[in-house]
Amino acid sequence: MAHGSTRPTSRDVAQAAGVSQAAVSLVLGEKWRGRVSEATAERVREAARELGYRPNLAARNLRLGHTRTVLLVVPALTTEFFAGVYTGAARVAAHHGFGVVLYPSPEGIGPARDPFASAQAALDGVIASSMAADALTAIRGDQLPLVMLDSDPDGSLGAATVNLDITDGVRQVADHLLRLGHRRFLHLAADVPSWTFDVRARELAARIGEAPGTSLRTVRAPISIEGARTAAATALSAKGPRPTAIVCDDDKLAAGVYKAVRRLGLRIPDDISVTGLDDLALATAIDPELTTVRLDAELFGERGMQALLAVLEGREPKAGDIPVELVVRGSTAPPSAP
Repeated sequence: MAHGSTRPTSRDVAQAAGVSQAAVSLVLGEKWRGRVSEATAERVREAARELGYRPNLAARNLRLGHTRTVLLVVPALTTEFFAGVYTGAARVAAHHGFGVVLYPSPEGIGPARDPFASAQAALDGVIASSMAADALTAIRGDQLPLVMLDSDPDGSLGAATVNLDITDGVRQVADHLLRLGHRRFLHLAADVPSWTFDVRARELAARIGEAPGTSLRTVRAPISIEGARTAAATALSAKGPRPTAIVCDDDKLAAGVYKAVRRLGLRIPDDISVTGLDDLALATAIDPELTTVRLDAELFGERGMQALLAVLEGREPKAGDIPVELVVRGSTAPPSAP
């Protein structure tokens, strides 16, 4: 529906459902059983959904003494990164009397339960990764107070944004490899349509393009070890001079590159240097240990929750991206051949 400046009221829901305002309160407060019929309750819920109605939460919470609730919408990616984001967000939330409900984007795992379909639906706000933006729209989370993580500050549904300084992280990687003497680069890019990955590609191309005599080829792969192995094997078997450094958008992609490199009888870092981005547990589990960019997932979650608290209180969230740090390990060295 198109949103004007006025927010739908319980009176609007009552009119749409053809019931009294008292019935709307009973249904949305989960006190309707035995007082209105199942069919009426469903009609009220449907009308509330259609109108995008949400109760006056501040008044409701004062009246009921309920814990306030925030929804954290993340991609259904099986990495510990978003577990860290959740831990950080929940830590700050607990200090302020909020609970955090985790909603993994259902991509690839079937439809997730709509958290707005029950009265736990009375959410105070949403923190969402831009990588789960489709799920956010599907559950109408963009109609609540909203903070977007890893998201374009100029195009995030008018929401507040909290970002890691990915641009600087990519710059640190590129500078490290250029200083080692690398000039032929392969960018193994995450095949995910997301602003954070666009930033990586843009900054890497810009940084490498500034150095004389460089070449950069980009290959895309899904964020999986097998997907990365296949893409890297194909790229490394192509005609022409082999890249001396492979820059990966994610540590999981780097692990796939390790497999491809070994199967081709090459060695890391003697024949080829590899870098990642995240500093997941995986980075020190592989051998040699991976040169990568450390992202503080818990701080990311903390800052996301602090930004949402600011939005709820009508304050400006803290400005500035979260610093990131290149961790140099054994997977990078000067190129062996000119």
